[in-house]
Amino acid sequence: MTETALRDEICRLGRSLFERGLTPGSSGNISVRLHDGGWLVTPTNASLGSLDPARLSRLDPDGRLVSGDAPTKEVPLHTALYQTRSAARAVVHLHSTHSVALSMLPEIDPRAALPPMTAYYLMKCGATALVPYYRPGDPAVADAIKGLAGKYSSVLLANHGPVVSGDTLEAAVFAIEELEETAKLYLLLRGLNPRYLSPEQIADLSKTFGLVLPEHGHN
Repeated sequence: MTETALRDEICRLGRSLFERGLTPGSSGNISVRLHDGGWLVTPTNASLGSLDPARLSRLDPDGRLVSGDAPTKEVPLHTALYQTRSAARAVVHLHSTHSVALSMLPEIDPRAALPPMTAYYLMKCGATALVPYYRPGDPAVADAIKGLAGKYSSVLLANHGPVVSGDTLEAAVFAIEELEETAKLYLLLRGLNPRYLSPEQIADLSKTFGLVLPEHGHN
């Protein structure tokens, strides 16, 4: 995809996420890695519902602003995912309601924030890690992400929101939507003792679709 097409794609998908209430106000941010090692990222204080392709922040491989508006303060978060997941070409971070709610629950396993509820959750997200609370934009969040050693493509930031990487922007968006829907299911079923996928069913999915799940991801 050309840089022009990627700029349009960021704006189109950002608007879609915003219009469906998946990240309110000026929250949330999107980045895409470019062929030259630099990347496009949504600007600071910008609503994903009204992005301008020409004003997206263009960063060089060292994270310096080359053109466009000043970038989101969450650049350290995006950088950490790119550094630890070499296949990642895009990162999406939202403040989606059910995922944020999930991140505050006391019983959540930091190595698997959600149980294996549906096949699509495992196929799109794998397992989701939970990292402790850091203030938005805190560079220390990068160290927390790096501590996951690239094992997770989907991460919940406690009391803040989900961040997901993908090999395309569309894949990252689909995965973060699946994470939000699964968080919603978890909250609907909390306390009702629902059936989750069995180890045998998970093994079958892994074999059929080539899933690589983190260790302890479905304990």
